Amino acid sequence: MTRSLRISFFTLLFLLAGCVGVDIEDYADSEPRLDIAEYFTGTTRAWGMVQDYSGEVQRRFTVEIQGTYEADTLTLDESFMFSDGETDRRVWTFERIDVHHWVGTASDVKDHVDARQYGHVFHMRYPLEIAIDGRMITFTMDDWMYLQPDGRLINRTAMRKFGLTLGEITLVFEKTGH
Repeated sequence: MTRSLRISFFTLLFLLAGCVGVDIEDYADSEPRLDIAEYFTGTTRAWGMVQDYSGEVQRRFTVEIQGTYEADTLTLDESFMFSDGETDRRVWTFERIDVHHWVGTASDVKDHVDARQYGHVFHMRYPLEIAIDGRMITFTMDDWMYLQPDGRLINRTAMRKFGLTLGEITLVFEKTGH
């Protein structure tokens, strides 16, 4: 194999590997079962961090979430408090399509979000504009939530641009009241 052919072959393999992902339906039989409407109705608190591509923590934060569920509509009012004192707010609205599918919108998310839940897992992917050094940059957020046996919910989000993961967000949710 010539050198350029080998480089092309490994480049193609690298690109194809980036297309392979987990199929949420593989979790269909996992326990405990997660239903985001049940989990987020009431008050939930989360602790999180944002890491850059190297793994360095860039920001830490807490989130207080007030959730209501009426007529197949889940509304999540999220209040963020960052360790540097900055605050932010996001309001999500999810419409239940069926037992596994939701369509969501948020105050700062372009378009609608298709989301699915199977077994102990919830997944959604969506574009989000984030201010970085005074510029607005749109990332593709690949958001996975995993319900733990103790009732905590772990959320891992890859922040991608041009197919590359440039940052990650990790959160741990805990119910604080109904």
